[in-house]
Amino acid sequence: MDILNALVTFLNFVFIPATAYGAQLALGALGATLVYGVLNFSNFAQGDTMAFGTMVTILGTWWLQSQGISFGPLPTALLAMPLGIFVTAVLLLLTDRMVYRFYRKKRANPTILVIVSLGVMFVLNGITRLVIGVEEQNFADGARFVITAGEFRKWTGLDEGLAIKTTQAVTVVTAVIVVAWLFWFLQKTRTGKSMRAFSDNEDLALLSGINPQHVVNVTWIIVAALATIAGVLYGLDKSFKPFTYFQLLLPIFSAAVVGGLGSPLGAIAGGFVVAYSEVMVTYAWKKVLGYLLPEAWAPDSLVQLLSTDYKFAVSFFILIIVLVFMPTGLFRGKSG
Repeated sequence: MDILNALVTFLNFVFIPATAYGAQLALGALGATLVYGVLNFSNFAQGDTMAFGTMVTILGTWWLQSQGISFGPLPTALLAMPLGIFVTAVLLLLTDRMVYRFYRKKRANPTILVIVSLGVMFVLNGITRLVIGVEEQNFADGARFVITAGEFRKWTGLDEGLAIKTTQAVTVVTAVIVVAWLFWFLQKTRTGKSMRAFSDNEDLALLSGINPQHVVNVTWIIVAALATIAGVLYGLDKSFKPFTYFQLLLPIFSAAVVGGLGSPLGAIAGGFVVAYSEVMVTYAWKKVLGYLLPEAWAPDSLVQLLSTDYKFAVSFFILIIVLVFMPTGLFRGKSG
């Protein structure tokens, strides 16, 4: 019975939250890795693109709620998400036309584009803060839990209860659907194959008759969708605060680098590696060990390697380790 209680505690506080967080990071990292793979630069504005898309979705959610429209047990934000994706896609296409295209035509060094993306990042951050403010916004509605701890304890008779939030379930299901669609799109459609060809060899792709601007536009639209979906899911699961999304840039790029920059499959794997690492290192294992160890050996301390305040330090440490020992990542993405 103690082993089952330990398992439920582990699932409740480590596995389920880390799985939801990993799915959110994976979607964010997919956007970053697509920009790197197709457009050949690291987009430092990814976190604030997520914040912008989430902000538009929140505004749409508030409007729907004011009209008495809801999505039943599911968050109303899911209904407003297409608006967030559309507005974010328009913004990214305009940004590309007004900013990035100039440097692409000059065949600027990727480092220049990275610096330019930093400027775009600060502009997006400023717009988001100006429109919605700097305070924390909770916009999740609908049913709060799929399973509550009390219900689980009643069903099983265990001391520990398992609680699965609706937002966690929505995150995982949405991430699976989005990833499945993206891989189908890249592998089976003509546009997806054009994007892969453009990523592998730009000059050869141009000789083959591929329209480079079409590839760039589609890439930005997909990035807008991934960023908005990832941002909204993260905001539903936790809460929305613009500065938090700025901080998310580190775990997102850690995930992309761990998996291999330019590798979509690597971005997904990297997202879960970073998420599980962050959660496991910052979790206080006292309760789990209390169930597993004899009473005389039960720890008095929290058995927490790092405070949750330093969770982003875990991402930074992972990033350094990978860059030193495996710069192309787990799935051998582009190293240059």
